Parts: sequence; C-alpha cells; structure tokens
Amino acid sequence: MNKNLEEKNDYPDTLFPIEMYTVTRLSCIPHGRGFNDLHWHDEIQLTVVTSGWISMQINGDNYRLNSGEAIFINKGLLHVTTEMSADGQYVSFNFPEKLLCFFSGSRMELQYVQPYTNSSAFPTKILNKDVEWQAYLIQMLWDLKKMYEEPRYFGWEYEVACKINCMWMKLISHVPLQNNETNNKSKMQQLERVQSILSFIHQNYSEEIALADIAQSARVSIAECGRCFHKIVHTTPYNYLIGYRIKRSVELLDASRFTITEIATRVGFNHVNHFIQSFKKHHGITPREYRKSRL
Repeated sequence: MNKNLEEKNDYPDTLFPIEMYTVTRLSCIPHGRGFNDLHWHDEIQLTVVTSGWISMQINGDNYRLNSGEAIFINKGLLHVTTEMSADGQYVSFNFPEKLLCFFSGSRMELQYVQPYTNSSAFPTKILNKDVEWQAYLIQMLWDLKKMYEEPRYFGWEYEVACKINCMWMKLISHVPLQNNETNNKSKMQQLERVQSILSFIHQNYSEEIALADIAQSARVSIAECGRCFHKIVHTTPYNYLIGYRIKRSVELLDASRFTITEIATRVGFNHVNHFIQSFKKHHGITPREYRKSRL
C-alpha cells in the first residue's frame, strides 16, 4: 500500500479527469484522502460544505467553513480537514490545470492558468454566499454536484468543463496575485521542507527513526526542522510520527490477525507498552479494547 503523502487521483475516466469526492467523518466516496488525513495533490480543488461545519488547515493556516460556504485550494498545498461537526459533510471537485488550458502552450495556459497555479502568491480563498461573485461560484458548485448525482447525458462532459472554466475565470478576475515575492519564496521553501519531512516519515515510519534522520531528510538542522514543521503542521515531527504510527496500527487492528505486540513492531514501536500508552492517548482505549469493539 502506498503511504506517500501525495494523493494520486485515480480518475474513473482518464479522458475526462474531474472527480467529485463526498466526505464525512466516517467516509470518503469514492475512496480518497478523507477526514483528518493530511495530504497534497497536483490538482486544483474546489470544496463546498453541504451540511454542518468543517475546519481545515491549509499550509499551516486555519479556516472554518459553515454549510453553504466554499473554498478554493491551489495545487500542491498541504491541507487537512481537522474538525467536522457530527452532521458535517463536504463535496470536493478535483481536476488538473490542463482542463483549463484547452491545449498545451495556449494563450489560456500561459496567461490565465500557469501564472496562478504555479505561484504561491495566489491565495487560498473562502467563498461566502453574501458576496455576489462568490455566490455565483457556490451556486456553480451546487450545480456540479447535482450533475454528478444524476444520470449522464449527451454533452454532459462539455457542460461540466464549461462550468469549471467559467468558475476559474470568475475566480482569477476577483482574486489578484499577491506581490510579496520574498515572503512567498520563504513560504515555498518551508512547504518544500515540510513535504520532504512528511514523505520521509510516511515512507519510514515502521523503522527506528531519530529526529536527526527526520531533519536530514529536509537537509536542515534539528532546530530548523522543528520550527518549520510546527509552523505548517502545528505539531512537532515526533508527535506527528507517533500519530501516524497509530493511524497505521488501526488499519492492522481492523484488517489483520496480528497480535498487539506484532502490530506494535510493524508500525515502528520498539516496546509494546509504549504502543499501548500512545494508542490510548489518541483513542481513549487500548488497542485490545479497540479491536474487541470492532468485532
């Protein structure tokens, strides 16, 4: 199983690469990175909250969205839904930038797409229905949701693509690129370092890992590793490592017959007691109690 932090969207129709994900606390349909699962991807994302409320963390900044609000997330940004009400649900549309370009090397690509998608100066934007142009985008997202839920018809793909392109033009017409290039370069450097750290943890969590190893993966000192990681992810590299090991252990508790000691070893804990204590801290019950409750 690929545990890389970068999400690869497996589009059911590779000739028309747009997908709608419906996410609650318990599920993501179709299968993808759901609630409380930090990731990034090369696709642009537009998300609308369909019920309840959610809190998202994007490149270290926190955003809260209520039902009826939406958000734009540029490609390559680290993001995770950190909180969600019991009735919370949101719908995300992911699509590659090439959908907006018409063809490679076009005027649209060079003037209206790449300057925005390749820039850290194009900000994440919450869309509120009280602002006219933002309400237009939100309504378009609701229209797309309805189109995905109904039987497809002749010209369906054209209509979806037209809506996506109209939304993009409306967005870049009202959200200007920011001009603080020095600050933007610093943010990009931090993001690249954190992506390296996260990828290293996801690929090596089952092994014995020291803080020096984590720092080396991003070619920074231990102090700088902790500082930039906390700024983006809001926790320490060590705490994230433990949390990720616990997440992987849950999968083994659900889907395997390994003993608790075997699972502890497989996810990187040297001592089973440390695993049990860490698991209980995260879930409020022991691994054995968790497995029994699932049975």
